Amino acid sequence: MNKVILIGNLTRDPESRTTASGTQMCQFTLAVNRRFVNQQGVREADFIPIVTWRQTAELCARYLSKGRKVAVEGSMQVRSYDAQDGSKRYVTEVVADNVEFLGSQQADRPRSDFSAPPPPEPVADDSFTEVDDDELPF
Repeated sequence: MNKVILIGNLTRDPESRTTASGTQMCQFTLAVNRRFVNQQGVREADFIPIVTWRQTAELCARYLSKGRKVAVEGSMQVRSYDAQDGSKRYVTEVVADNVEFLGSQQADRPRSDFSAPPPPEPVADDSFTEVDDDELPF
């Protein structure tokens, strides 16, 4: 079984392109915090390359940006290629089947002018009438 589920933040804006056959592709890197802190008390992160295809790629390219929190579901893929110097290189990435946008774009951006609205004042409502328990149908 090859199944990966990640939640993290984009490290930069996604890169989108179309293949020679006309298929939309989008790539981005996801920063995922590790579960534990290191010996210095710092929580480290892993930076995981994500690849999306077709409609998912179009949506990611249109709506995602650096810092946005997403959940990614997909599978791990390892591929290799020959570098210009003749050496063989390996790439490990997650091919996403599903990407869920978490939070809102506005919530992900810090606002310096944010001030919470005051709580609403209580309103007296005389439209309720008291009912005896014997009058209830249940």
